[in-house]
Amino acid sequence: MANTVTSLCCVVLAAVVVAYAQRRSQTGARTQYERMGGDVTMQCGSLDSDASVTWKVNGTDVKARHREEGSRLILMEVDVSNNGLYSCFQNPNGERRDQINLRIGTAPREPVVTCRSNTYPKGFYCSWHLPHTTSVPTDFDVNVLHNQKPLEVKRDVVHKNRCHVKFPEVFSSFPYKVNVTAINPLGRASTAITFEEFNIVKPDPPEKVVATPIPNNVRRLEVTWNSPSTWPDVESFPLKYFLRYRPLIRDQWQHVELSDSTAHTITDAYAGKEYIIQVAAKDTEIGTWSDWSVAVHATPWMEEPKQITSTTEQEPETTPSPAPPSAEPHRSGVPVGGASLSLHLLSSLFLSFCLLLGPLM
Repeated sequence: MANTVTSLCCVVLAAVVVAYAQRRSQTGARTQYERMGGDVTMQCGSLDSDASVTWKVNGTDVKARHREEGSRLILMEVDVSNNGLYSCFQNPNGERRDQINLRIGTAPREPVVTCRSNTYPKGFYCSWHLPHTTSVPTDFDVNVLHNQKPLEVKRDVVHKNRCHVKFPEVFSSFPYKVNVTAINPLGRASTAITFEEFNIVKPDPPEKVVATPIPNNVRRLEVTWNSPSTWPDVESFPLKYFLRYRPLIRDQWQHVELSDSTAHTITDAYAGKEYIIQVAAKDTEIGTWSDWSVAVHATPWMEEPKQITSTTEQEPETTPSPAPPSAEPHRSGVPVGGASLSLHLLSSLFLSFCLLLGPLM
């Protein structure tokens, strides 16, 4: 176990030493930037053009398409795969004479620039990006003018391609001009845009959207939300809102526009159907609508189903009660038992009469 740990430590230490050596060697190297697709010539220091040298890239032989002309190395039709640390060694003793950190890329194209005020009337911010990557470090220079006067530009600490500018005045009729220039070792390109302040006002989406079912109402949902926290003065610069909702079973939205309200009751929901709900915000006078808020889901109140007792359940055994005695239907005028008594008397009389007639016959 001890040998395994020792071996592992040695491997890690060796990797650290190699990385440190490479970094140190690159620190002393000069960087050479070249355009994509062209041929690249690298000169081995100040050696004569007919000096005999050997070239290595990242410590190995150069395998890309190339040719050597004395102290020069020429790479053909380079791309980013040719990036690396190139070293040249003078023959015959193999003394290293130069190191070049080669970086292949392109000159920047005109950046795409957009500006927006989500903190009106405090200020606005501008963002930019390049339509195509350059593969080499690119910096940006930003200038903002208002009424021909330069304004202070503060770069964002989180978003490297963003800056913030304060409005010098509110309700200004003078346009703003923003110029962004992309610069790298292979070239530069600029984009300038002009706008008036009311055209760039766009709040952030409303926050903390909540949809709640209303008890005993199978078609209603209560929706509430907060104004965007980035909007600095909702009292002086009120917002209006746009609510949209739909059941998940349908693609078509229903819309409601609300003025200066942060709540709405949906009254036409489908009973028992799950809904998706979003809200947008806009200054009541100027600008454009915000993006939609984060979607929330809710289902109207549903009555709990009543418990039904199954008829197939076996009922408990009980001792059957004796059936009640069946009473004969009552006949008016004839008491119960009277008919049988009369029949008995008639039979006796008839028998006596027959006995008397017997001797006479």
